[in-house]
Amino acid sequence: MIILAVLFETSEFEKLKQDLVLYRCVLNNMDMRLKTFQEDFTNLQNYNPLEHVKIRLKSPESIAEKLKRRDLPVTAESARSNLFDIAGIRCICSYSTDIPIIADVFKRQPDIRLLNEKDYITSPKKSGYRSHHLIMEVPIHLTDKTERLPVEVQIRTQAMDFWSTLEHKVRYKYDNNMPEHLKIELEACANEIDKLYKRMHKVQDAVDKAY
Repeated sequence: MIILAVLFETSEFEKLKQDLVLYRCVLNNMDMRLKTFQEDFTNLQNYNPLEHVKIRLKSPESIAEKLKRRDLPVTAESARSNLFDIAGIRCICSYSTDIPIIADVFKRQPDIRLLNEKDYITSPKKSGYRSHHLIMEVPIHLTDKTERLPVEVQIRTQAMDFWSTLEHKVRYKYDNNMPEHLKIELEACANEIDKLYKRMHKVQDAVDKAY
């Protein structure tokens, strides 16, 4: 891990720590919304597509490394202007067909502004990666002002999440120079996961229609 003192000047590190307080606030905001969504789905809609939710805030080390990797200034202002995944949320769904339902709920929120959307379910990455990404600007109301900060939301199934975690570990192990045979195997696994989910959804659909 790169030492922070090498990358952040003391004054910039202090500014970044202040910004991270704001990012934690925006994650608290989103966490409350998601709890409300789950209550609604479970008690009013009679079906909750959300299995569970993971929330994470990038560490100063990770922020510094990402800025350096992109040849960007290692400053608090640079992080705020160029990194849209400092605050991140991962929504895990039961089936791939649940993913657009969750995405639509977020996009219908009147105070949230959609900045970017990438559908890697319909169009997977070459590696086999599948997920639905939303970059959203979310307001947080402070004591003396309102701030708007970006949050990255990734929506995927449990198996997609497991695949992504494994792929990340393998890529990290080989320092982003993964052997070709492992790339081929991971892509094959991703395709098999997609086929399995489609078969499982047919079973679930048949059960739902029977009752």
